Amino acid sequence: MLKGLFEPEVVAVIGATPKEGKVGNTILRNLKDFNGKVYAVNPKYSEVLGFKCYPSVESIPERVDLAIVAVPLKSVLNVLESCGRKGVKNVVVITAGFKEVGNYDLEKELVKICKRYGINLVGPNCLGIINTHNNLNATFSRVSPPKGRIALVSQSGALILALMDWARLNGIGFSKVVSLGNKAVLNENDFMEFFLEDEHTDVVMLYLEGIEDGRRFMKVARRLSKVKPVVAIKSGKTDAGAKAASSHTGSLAGSYEACKTAFKQSGVVEANSIEELFDCSLVLLSVGDFNGEVAIVTNSGGPGVMASDAVEFFGLKLAKFESRTIEGLKSILPPIANLYNPVDVLGDADAERFGEALKVVAEDENVGAIVAILTPTAQIDFIKSAEYVSSIKKPIVTCFMGGESVKGAVELLKKRGIVNFTDPVRAVKALSFAYKYGLMRSKEEEMHEEMDVDTELVRSLIKERAWFEVLKAYGIPVPPYGIARTAEEALEIADKIGYPVAMKIVSPEVIHKTDVGCVKLNVGRDEVIPTFYELVKRAEDFLNVEVDGVMVQKMMPMGKEVIIGMKRDPNFGPLLMFGLGGIYVEVFKDVSFRIAPISRSMALEMVKEVKAYKLLKGVRGEKPSDVQSVVDVLVRVSKMSMDFEEILEMDLNPVFVYEKGCCVVDVKMVVR
Repeated sequence: MLKGLFEPEVVAVIGATPKEGKVGNTILRNLKDFNGKVYAVNPKYSEVLGFKCYPSVESIPERVDLAIVAVPLKSVLNVLESCGRKGVKNVVVITAGFKEVGNYDLEKELVKICKRYGINLVGPNCLGIINTHNNLNATFSRVSPPKGRIALVSQSGALILALMDWARLNGIGFSKVVSLGNKAVLNENDFMEFFLEDEHTDVVMLYLEGIEDGRRFMKVARRLSKVKPVVAIKSGKTDAGAKAASSHTGSLAGSYEACKTAFKQSGVVEANSIEELFDCSLVLLSVGDFNGEVAIVTNSGGPGVMASDAVEFFGLKLAKFESRTIEGLKSILPPIANLYNPVDVLGDADAERFGEALKVVAEDENVGAIVAILTPTAQIDFIKSAEYVSSIKKPIVTCFMGGESVKGAVELLKKRGIVNFTDPVRAVKALSFAYKYGLMRSKEEEMHEEMDVDTELVRSLIKERAWFEVLKAYGIPVPPYGIARTAEEALEIADKIGYPVAMKIVSPEVIHKTDVGCVKLNVGRDEVIPTFYELVKRAEDFLNVEVDGVMVQKMMPMGKEVIIGMKRDPNFGPLLMFGLGGIYVEVFKDVSFRIAPISRSMALEMVKEVKAYKLLKGVRGEKPSDVQSVVDVLVRVSKMSMDFEEILEMDLNPVFVYEKGCCVVDVKMVVR
């Protein structure tokens, strides 16, 4: 669909001008080396910078594949109409002044024109696009990046300018560069789909401030990440709106948590800084993925120890060498050298000793990747060492530490596609991204089980705010209970279900009942009637809320307390939460997240990710709790959240987990 955008034969620059410093002038200059035809469009001129100039795009005597629009704001809609009549299917609007400054109606008109004529539009308010493989630089950047295998898609044009300048200085190339701008028509999902088939792109790099259509993003990213690594950095991570959420889940599950979870589930590797974005992308381009078993070969003990610490810290493992590897190292290294991982060839080692050690280690089948560390001793020849590194057929990154003395070697490594770091910790961290990518990519998409649920019954129960009945309809265990409208009813219910009981006010206006004194526990028979009046009086007189009744509930034996929750994210849909339960959930924040629907294995992953999992497994002689019963509830909540979009937030807290089974003791829901 977007081939004409990146591989046009004829390009028109609308708003071209001979005036230096103007956007239309810079774009035209950048297109001088383009492998195709370029026309200028401006009614004031017959020629601009040697390009033939026409008064309008419609007056160009041949088909136009791509139009770059850099005209004043008031002229954009007319120009777009002209492009539509001409049959131009790909347009980049550089001009700003649309929804980013509150001009929503103007942008809506822009979108209407694009829909009417079937136009693929990039922008507005963007830097433009680049395809280095046909010298298409349709941006107002002063520099063009070198050719490479990384595609860069960014919501910030200014950031692209900085990244391209930095990449050029460091010899890093791009295949495509896309400035998304306001994403009025085309967004990150469209470009990820294009990169699936792009033969010039091996890694996709994303800078995102927001995500359009989160469900589609996950679907496309999952497909793309199976064949090409996707590395993303997400800005705007704080979520002040979460402070106003009604449930525990709502307060913990901000929009960034949804985005972070979506990345994880769809195989996108998340970077947390520009440095990480490049480190991760370059290592994935060079190394791909590996088994997480790392070998370190160094001529200096200190950096070797730093790298070893980093291996454990970032979730990798030091490879355990085979006996033949130890013997091989013993035959080439001095007696005082360290033969075990990390391998220290000693400070007096020359390039040959270092290179031979690398070869022996690389032949070990347990080793997935190598970190080769060198410091500038008098004996070491960095160029020769780089040649040895280049001959290794196993994934490898280097840490040639130094300045001027390592410059030539680093350039050689760069040409051979090997990434060098100046810090051993940074090198290991970059490798850890490759390992995580491999784990995510290897996961198969699982089928989500169906359940036999009377959805019409549940819909009516939701309208009645009968939350426990909703849970029962989905097969989720709850205590025996009843709703009393009078004190006498409360006594009848309590007599029926047995003592002691818990009594809780029922009111749509009271979400956290414990916080406002609207819960009484371990109530005996003689206390039921006075407790009923006490709760109602407190709710009506002190809190001034409407009361629907009092819930009388069987007191359940204590189990391990966990929380299961859901918050509906506007982009990604139901965000499920699991964690340590009780009133301190927001204090300890020991929680994990997934986006529904989830399978049983995904639910089990959620449980295992939290620190509270150790409590569920049993500590100090305790018998383990029934984790599978928790998994079952998570899967059922997932199904419920997919079935009913009107449920916005949900807390099952606490859920008591026993040796056999579990029970939801309290539930809160917020519905549309």
